[in-house]
Amino acid sequence: MGETINAVILDADTLGPDDLDLNALFALPVNWSVYPQTSPEQVGERIADSQIVLTNKAPVNALSLSVAPGLKMISVLATGTDVIDLRASAERGVAVCNAVKYGTGSVVQHIWALILSLTTKLADYQRVAADGTWQKNSFFCLLGFPVEELQGKVLGIVGAGELGRAVSKVGEAFGMKVIYAALPGRHYPRYDQDDIRRVEFDEFLAVADIVSLHCPLTPETSNLIDQAELAAMKSSAILINAARGGLVNESALKHALVSGSIAGAGVDVLTREPPRDGNPLLDTRIPNLIVTPHCAWVARQSRQRLIDQTVENLRAFLQGEALPRAVYDS
Repeated sequence: MGETINAVILDADTLGPDDLDLNALFALPVNWSVYPQTSPEQVGERIADSQIVLTNKAPVNALSLSVAPGLKMISVLATGTDVIDLRASAERGVAVCNAVKYGTGSVVQHIWALILSLTTKLADYQRVAADGTWQKNSFFCLLGFPVEELQGKVLGIVGAGELGRAVSKVGEAFGMKVIYAALPGRHYPRYDQDDIRRVEFDEFLAVADIVSLHCPLTPETSNLIDQAELAAMKSSAILINAARGGLVNESALKHALVSGSIAGAGVDVLTREPPRDGNPLLDTRIPNLIVTPHCAWVARQSRQRLIDQTVENLRAFLQGEALPRAVYDS
């Protein structure tokens, strides 16, 4: 390409760029405009003259696309593409790429940190070791909080892609039986392309001791886990969501935890982030709940792989090669 290519990064600070090597990115033959963050109202003006847009969470919708006639490519600095209007992008001939498999190690260890913390009552035991309760105990150990072994339990995975399979391997190492969910009323090409047997969703919810979500947020999966699904789970079950907040009805989850309908939950994502107007799950009175601030993916190695993969996406575009179109590997 002989003409000047304008490229914009809408929310560079979401990557925590200070400890990353960005030399390969900024060495690309494009004219960069880099913004620490961009509000939804600012997106249109900031992409208007660009051919390439990089965004993590700044939304690119049909309206902002309509004022960027020269836009050719959007590379999402994440796996999930729910911040992009994919239909409007396709109608305008804008290629959308995402990043896959870059955060597997970071996300998997975070998910298991949640599972292990909940099943070993780690926070409870740490608290009573520090607050004087242990010192007053008659015996050498405290037995006040029930700990559950993972061996022999059923790990239920929703989403049989890179992350779901990686989480399941750790579960197998703990001696767990792994099952995968068949989502109700939906069919995915992957079902015909792999050797995984999927369990009908009602049965899946009824038998899983731990349910871990690894599917994309789409209109079909919004509120996938709602009041009825929570009621169908074991009272001893734990729910883990490090995918997207909208997969779970948060009010229903709060009620299920408070009422004891399920035993615990660990979530790294909420429906709105950051939750400036509050959220039902940000209530310290909810028992057996761990909420973390969308940080499962943030290991430095994970973020560097994200940058490196994005550079490859951009090189393919600049060299006129076939682009890796957006996929959600689940």
